[in-house]
Amino acid sequence: MDWSWLALLACPLMMLPMMLLMMRGNHQQSGDDHSEHGRGAAELDELKKQNTLLREQLQQQKGKN
Repeated sequence: MDWSWLALLACPLMMLPMMLLMMRGNHQQSGDDHSEHGRGAAELDELKKQNTLLREQLQQQKGKN
């Protein structure tokens, strides 16, 4: 019995589950990216507030000298 046809079908048949798993994994990661982006934006806002406060304090110190 000639099994060479099975080797020809193995690659396309294995590609289907791999593609589906990869697509499913990307969708799950993109959901995590959105929540991580929200945390990053909140952290950036907090750092901007701290930067503004430090600049004001620096200007006050310069005014005293």
